Amino acid sequence: MKRRHLNTLLAALVTATTALWASAAHATDGYPSKPITLVVPFGPGSGTDQLTRLLGQGLSDELKVPVVVDNKGGASGFIAAQYVAKAAPDGYTLMTTTNTTQSANEHLFKKLPYDPVKDYAPVILLSKGQMLLLVRLDSPYKSVGDLLAAAQKAPGKLNFASGSSSSRVASELLKQLANVDMVNVPYKSNPMGITDLIGGQVDFMFADAPTALPQVKGGKLRALATSGAQRLGAAPDVPTVAEAGIKGYDMTYWFAVYAPAGTPAPIIDRLNKALVKTMASGALKDFLAKTSGEAVSNTTPSDLAQFQAAESKKWGQVIRAAGIQPE
Repeated sequence: MKRRHLNTLLAALVTATTALWASAAHATDGYPSKPITLVVPFGPGSGTDQLTRLLGQGLSDELKVPVVVDNKGGASGFIAAQYVAKAAPDGYTLMTTTNTTQSANEHLFKKLPYDPVKDYAPVILLSKGQMLLLVRLDSPYKSVGDLLAAAQKAPGKLNFASGSSSSRVASELLKQLANVDMVNVPYKSNPMGITDLIGGQVDFMFADAPTALPQVKGGKLRALATSGAQRLGAAPDVPTVAEAGIKGYDMTYWFAVYAPAGTPAPIIDRLNKALVKTMASGALKDFLAKTSGEAVSNTTPSDLAQFQAAESKKWGQVIRAAGIQPE
């Protein structure tokens, strides 16, 4: 009887598993058959937005359906993150995002309106990049040393814009390592912060390279340093913050694509393969070359899940080291 009972259970398990795979396979029949939306947690003109618009064009070519970019900036990415987390898990609503929503926010806020792990299905890690430390072209600060000397003379007087968690934490870490007091002025996205930086409303800011470099090369802003361990190929004359005297300073960011949790594995696999091909296109390669971005688009969904876990731990350590208290 025990043997018959075991055989019955095994037969039921096989039947259930077969039905599950059949259901998943059915979910991909005809996919995609309508437009796909790529939601961006930041405003137009941000590095994430620029990358996503190129990504959308390539993905549309690969999957033969329109791809729409939907900017839902503000609230440190909460608006977009919540929207995608609640979207139907059918492969038609995706989020192109960064470490801000998926690794940093959980350490910057006491409570999140979304779970950066449980609410999403990882699709692909796209690229990594650096930020630039920026001041106005007519700023009296010609170097990182000048900026920090002014901050030391007048504690709490200088302020900095931040349009993302990466942007904010980069400045907070500079404050901590240089032992100076400067005030954060938050913005919905980095381009909005840059507008006020050019207008003189703030003293400096860290911004992602895709957003910052056009302003530097266009003669509107001066780059005092880059945030990574190595100099940017697109700005070889700009020293790193560490080279400028702040030893141990190293801050980078990353881009990735996620779907709502529960999206069928065959759809995730289809999207991953299409995005790998898209990232290999000339337009994306050119974009990354101009901004010195590092493409890592041959990653699998499981690779992104492991990378995100490691990044969450790293960002937690950086945020605590910078002395930032969760809000």
